[in-house]
Amino acid sequence: MSDNEQTIRDFVNAWPRLDADEIVGYFAEDGVYHNMMLDPVKGQAALKGFIAGFIANWSDAKWEIVNLVSRGDLVIAERVDRMKVGGKPVALPCCGVFEMQGGKIKVWRDYFDLPTFAKAAG
Repeated sequence: MSDNEQTIRDFVNAWPRLDADEIVGYFAEDGVYHNMMLDPVKGQAALKGFIAGFIANWSDAKWEIVNLVSRGDLVIAERVDRMKVGGKPVALPCCGVFEMQGGKIKVWRDYFDLPTFAKAAG
């Protein structure tokens, strides 16, 4: 297993703790998160605010890796993100594409069906 692959496995396993500081710590200083339905968020300060905002009403988060492939500085993780949002269970199939640099996430693009999330979160 490559170091980049292990970093993404550790990143996915950090989400149940719902600690924005820990999660953002996996990103490069100028790292980018691009939830494909929204504008990209760049830099650790902006990432912390964005991630803290969307996990604020989450509980019982657990992300399941379905498939994970890596080559060099590219890691792709097909997942099912399971969490409670406002007390309602959500199971969201998604795929994250991670560009790595120096052991950190340089760019994370996440692809999922927004209506699936919205319907479950109600």
